[in-house]
Amino acid sequence: MLTRIGVLVHPRASRERLVWDGEALSVWITQPPVEGAANAAVVRIVAGWLNVPPSQVRLVGGLRSRRKLVEVDVAPPG
Repeated sequence: MLTRIGVLVHPRASRERLVWDGEALSVWITQPPVEGAANAAVVRIVAGWLNVPPSQVRLVGGLRSRRKLVEVDVAPPG
């Protein structure tokens, strides 16, 4: 099952953190938005939050924006 989540990214933060407000996800990352470093960090952090491998998380929108759309492949158990 594929699930899409809206993400607001805050690059160059002093520390990494993630906040879910029930509708959208805010992610603070320490990486700058240069050469895909911020996008890779977002994928890594969202995957860790959902306890899935990073290969199951991909950016499908907002590659050059602070507002991103993340798609997660969450397979049902069994």
